[in-house]
Amino acid sequence: MRLFVSEGTPGSLPVLAAAGRVRGRIELLINTVGPEGIRASAECVVPFLTRPKVPVLQLDSGNYLFSTTAICRYFFLLSGWEQDDLTNQWLEWEATELQPALSAALYYLVVQGKKGEDILGPLRKALTHIDQSLSHQNCPFLAGETESLADIVLWGALYPLLQDPAYLPEELGALRSWFQTLSTQEPCQRAVETVLKQQGVLALRSYLQKQPQAHPSEGKVVSNEPEEEELATLSEEEIAMAVTAWEKGLGSLPSLRPQQNPVLPVAGERNVLITSALPYVNNVPHLGNIIGCVLSADVFARYSRLRQWNTLYLCGTDEYGTATETKAMEEGLTPREICDKYHRIHADIYHWFNISFDIFGRTTTPQQTKITQDIFQRLLTRGFVVQDTVEQLRCEHCARFLADRFVEGVCPFCGYEEARGDQCDKCGKLINAIELKKPQCKVCRSCPVVKSSKHLFLDLPKLENRLEDWLGKTLPGSDWTPNARFIIRSWLRDGLKPRCITRDLKWGTPVPLEGFEDKVFYVWFDATIGYLSITANYTEQWERWWKNPEQVDLYQFMAKDNVPFHGLVFPCSALGAEDNYTLVKHLIATEYLNYEDGKFSKSRGVGVFGDMAQNTGIPADIWRFYLLYIRPEGQDSAFSWTDMLLKNNSELLNNLGNFVNRAGMFVSKFFGGYVPEMVLTPDDQRLLAHITLELQHYHQLLEKVRIRDALRSILTISRHGNQYIQVNEPWKRIKGSEADRQRAGTVTGLAVNIAALLSVMIQPYMPTVSATIQTQLQLPLQVCSVLPIKFLCTLPAGHQIGTVSPLFQKLENDQIESLRQRFGGGQAKASPKSTVVETVTAGLQQIQVLMDEVTKQGNIVRELKAQKADKNQVAAEVAKLLDLKKQLAVAEGKPLETPKGKKKK
Repeated sequence: MRLFVSEGTPGSLPVLAAAGRVRGRIELLINTVGPEGIRASAECVVPFLTRPKVPVLQLDSGNYLFSTTAICRYFFLLSGWEQDDLTNQWLEWEATELQPALSAALYYLVVQGKKGEDILGPLRKALTHIDQSLSHQNCPFLAGETESLADIVLWGALYPLLQDPAYLPEELGALRSWFQTLSTQEPCQRAVETVLKQQGVLALRSYLQKQPQAHPSEGKVVSNEPEEEELATLSEEEIAMAVTAWEKGLGSLPSLRPQQNPVLPVAGERNVLITSALPYVNNVPHLGNIIGCVLSADVFARYSRLRQWNTLYLCGTDEYGTATETKAMEEGLTPREICDKYHRIHADIYHWFNISFDIFGRTTTPQQTKITQDIFQRLLTRGFVVQDTVEQLRCEHCARFLADRFVEGVCPFCGYEEARGDQCDKCGKLINAIELKKPQCKVCRSCPVVKSSKHLFLDLPKLENRLEDWLGKTLPGSDWTPNARFIIRSWLRDGLKPRCITRDLKWGTPVPLEGFEDKVFYVWFDATIGYLSITANYTEQWERWWKNPEQVDLYQFMAKDNVPFHGLVFPCSALGAEDNYTLVKHLIATEYLNYEDGKFSKSRGVGVFGDMAQNTGIPADIWRFYLLYIRPEGQDSAFSWTDMLLKNNSELLNNLGNFVNRAGMFVSKFFGGYVPEMVLTPDDQRLLAHITLELQHYHQLLEKVRIRDALRSILTISRHGNQYIQVNEPWKRIKGSEADRQRAGTVTGLAVNIAALLSVMIQPYMPTVSATIQTQLQLPLQVCSVLPIKFLCTLPAGHQIGTVSPLFQKLENDQIESLRQRFGGGQAKASPKSTVVETVTAGLQQIQVLMDEVTKQGNIVRELKAQKADKNQVAAEVAKLLDLKKQLAVAEGKPLETPKGKKKK
């Protein structure tokens, strides 16, 4: 086995460090060449390469490994290392997020001679991500207690830059410790000596000078604008296939599946069961709660139905527990009355947001008691429930044991001062209430005392092997989000412990065991069983969904704090019950949505809650769109009134709404309301293929439940449509020769078919807007109900459309500022209103002017490109556009980000 590496080549660092793990175990010959010898060496080792490639590993079989990560992985596997999901997630992040930013930073430093923030700026977000991950998991390495493949690959990528202390920020203590630990290891030190030759990062100069020039960050803002994208290069075959699909039209749509009531699994079909995390009944959901579970799940449920998958979507209110008892005390009602009241509030909110539940139930039902007690009895019989005495906090003033959520104090792990008695919202660790420092009763604020009580525990350690086996079969090929995988793996890494499943309460599911008649089940044990009981109240045949893992795909949506209960506790309970329960196959967890610069707070009047949104005058679909546009998929995000105004006025009003309205108006105004004949040119055929590619990309993203990214595909198609109309100018051609009028007809017919496609694609996101477009275009029911894989002609020549009218209204600056003040809580009183309003309104007006200028300049660039104008002229206009975008970003208060590169299909 021969390894070829080179001095001054970044990829050689991690490869040599990984090779150190197998020293003495295998026969490995390492050939090192200087930068000038790369081509000769590579061509000698791999004669079929047209470009030199180092590092290269030549295996004894005669095969070659070219990828740095693949070579490192090979060495790690030879050393006995076992692969794991967390390492694979880090490697994917390194390739897609870290490397683009790092490559730009190294290029600026070594080739362009830049320093300071010019270098650190593009990397700061990535470095902070590593630091926070190391801090949160409280482990020395990225994937746990021992060094993994991810550590070596990331260390090798970062070392040339971070070896200079100026680029390793002092505040990133966990990152600094991790980097120094690895850098002092002998294999890593030998790799540095071989590759950098005591020259530091300057040893990479020759290599970096031969790389494509990095685009500087100045003046560049990450954007979806088409002038900054390159359309995919299409083959003749792809174009021909797109044309064939277009011509088949309605005939290629599948027949609609028959409606069922109740919806039940069907053998031979894809059966999709979707749940949203059950919201606590004792409060009103805010925007973060809505996007975290019900709205995200609704998008996927609507998409599933458009795919003609057999879909059941359910949710309901979680009604048992101390939270309900205490809320009832506060309002002078019984627990049942408080549940009835807030269940109606939740149902009304979700109805206004157009959430398409098949079932919206509740957990305070006889079916809940029956199913929960049955699972408990099965666990008890099989030896998975144990008894123990528990020290609990008791409030002598309230004369009651305090449930975990009614104790607050200082987290013993991270010091967060508002940790609950069961979990810390800051570090995510589970807590026993008696571990809290400075505990307080949330009801009366007195200091509780510790007393003993006998309780039942779920023996998680005894179920751990079953859980590991199930995860090993489930996770590969599933669509668990990275944060869900990480949370479950961190629990398992720390070792499972018995968890108490009973509480000293009255309002809950009774424990059917002698000696425990005065107790109820802890809400985290029986709340997830609520999905089963809600289904059982919907149909007596509920077991066809919940005891049918072979035929049912279960998708569960939630915020990340709910992951342990859905990905670990309920699966352990179900596996221990040994009753063939359907377990989650795809666990979809979001991060948190914040409000402006802080958190939602009902008591302080900060943030928009579900019952308030409908009183803002902004339609539900606009709320849906914006929440989905900023959905916190990979990291926390924040709701911003200014950004909501901008997205509504730019993406909806000026982009999507403008295109759909123009397409329909041209049919009405120029062709009497009938779709004209279409004679496609080669350019039109290429557009068909581009639309098909973007549609397929949309499908790929939604099948992986990447909801926010799929929304971008809709807006991209709309931009293609606007550009197509702008370049071909049907309003001018309709007044010209016969050929011009025919061309106007083709452009109008193709545009209105794109609008028809968009009406179906946006249905999961904005169902009311979707239905409005479909009514205006008079789309057939089959077209409205099925989303094809390819772009079809669904409105053939001669199809009559209805009356066309605008879809969206402009959000005005004073309207948004009034709402900001209204939902700002105490913040609104911090300074005189007139000064605040004048300053912010002036800023919003400037932003709107710049938005209009960006749109205008973007059209100029599109037209020049379409006309294949002189490159220098195009470059000059693009420079103007980029400058305007820079001004807009500054006005919005956004950082100037390094672009991730041009979009590739």
